[in-house]
Amino acid sequence: MPPIAGKKTVKQIIQDNLGDLTRSEQQLANVLLQDYPMAGLKSVTKFASAAGVSTPTVIRMARKLGFDGFPHLQDALRDEVAAQIKKPISKHEDWQTQTADSHPLNRFAATVAENIHYTLERLDRDQFDAVAGLLADPERRIYVAGGRITRSNADYLFNHLQIIRPNVTQLGSFVNVWPQYLLDMDERSILILFDIRRYESSILRLATLARERGCRIVLFTDQWGSPVTKVAHYVFHALVEVPSSWDSTIAIMLVLEALIAEVQRSGWDESRKRIEELDSMFSATRLFRTFE
Repeated sequence: MPPIAGKKTVKQIIQDNLGDLTRSEQQLANVLLQDYPMAGLKSVTKFASAAGVSTPTVIRMARKLGFDGFPHLQDALRDEVAAQIKKPISKHEDWQTQTADSHPLNRFAATVAENIHYTLERLDRDQFDAVAGLLADPERRIYVAGGRITRSNADYLFNHLQIIRPNVTQLGSFVNVWPQYLLDMDERSILILFDIRRYESSILRLATLARERGCRIVLFTDQWGSPVTKVAHYVFHALVEVPSSWDSTIAIMLVLEALIAEVQRSGWDESRKRIEELDSMFSATRLFRTFE
């Protein structure tokens, strides 16, 4: 199988080259994107039939995307599926087999820097601005939830948003009480979710139910994309692989901190009042040490 440029998934390659495809090839691409990656794992005849095109069109599209043919495109899709379901122990063994020419700290930092660079390179600025605008609207109620690994990201976002604007709620860690939060969600609500591999079914169920209530869904996920992608209105993809058994959310945190800064900037007058009032409360309770 030919190497994919950088760390791009097949989905990203299609999105980057969609404008260069013919109408028939675009039909194929849309079928694959709508049922990704399963549509592309069918036989060439079934895939072509699903898009209403000929089998040679499938082969031409695969080659335009940089693959030797459709079987090689399918190999790339299978590799993505295998990577998504990889367990921490398997990840550790894979990294151990790779030669390391530098100190582990340098190797880890270099990988994180590459993840950040690639994440920012592919980040949709218009989408970033749209989400920042939604989060800066104090009339919109915001709900935040994360999974087993990404709960810390949800905590971080909640702690900052709750200081600089009102109407922010963090869903508890007990999934069985999430339906109680759904009761208050409507078309003026925003649900921010975090879900990276191994994707959690509870997050998908929450997103699906919230969307049915008209809630706007913002998703932070990895390069492959959580199943929540299908119901989310806004999706931020970030690279997460590092030399570890676990995935890194540093690239996600960068986007989060930038969003927090923009929300605070756009609503600074109100944010400043809240921060000043909070500081007064901290002083009154002597929660933090002062140096006066």
